[in-house]
Amino acid sequence: MHEQTIIIADDHPLFRDALRQAVTGMEGHPDIVEAGDFAAARKSVGDHPDADLMLLDLAMPGVSGFSGLMALRSEFAGLPIVIVSASDDATTIRRSLELGASGFISKSAGIDDIRLGIQTVLAGDIATPESYRDGQEQDPDVADIIHRLHTLTPQQSRVLTMLAEGLLNKQIAYELGVSEATIKAHVSAILLKLNVDSRTQAVIQLGKINMAMVA
Repeated sequence: MHEQTIIIADDHPLFRDALRQAVTGMEGHPDIVEAGDFAAARKSVGDHPDADLMLLDLAMPGVSGFSGLMALRSEFAGLPIVIVSASDDATTIRRSLELGASGFISKSAGIDDIRLGIQTVLAGDIATPESYRDGQEQDPDVADIIHRLHTLTPQQSRVLTMLAEGLLNKQIAYELGVSEATIKAHVSAILLKLNVDSRTQAVIQLGKINMAMVA
């Protein structure tokens, strides 16, 4: 039988302990891999390509807001990602799911609820807090941006999240192992799909999705 591997990506050691406690108590005692920042989280998925699930904190060093979720979704499309966040308002939950999360667990949840959420996603369903009531995106601009983001290819999504981190074309080309001309072509395609004229405007559009999480 396949032994399960669960990646816990959170920069707070105390909360990682709580998540580890929830996972350890599960049937089969899954292997646990921990990461304390976004770079480590990304590396841990590369090192464990057969991982069954990632628990990802939205607010981690090295990434802002939903950018981390988008980057991991584009790079590791087959890995179920459950967002774990203290920002557990309906807007943050809905946008997490719309951007590819397989579930959402509030940081205020108890161990049993965390465990149930993890088991729900491992069983192939979407996990959300009991209090969550699905609804339509209230901001039509954001709904349009999310729709446009869904039209990006995985590589374009990665390039956009790197633009948001402030990387230059040559830095992105180096990171992705492609030519600078290829990155320029990706940037042109991103601007076209997002209906903006500059890299700065593209990053601003991405930032609008994160506005709900500022609190």
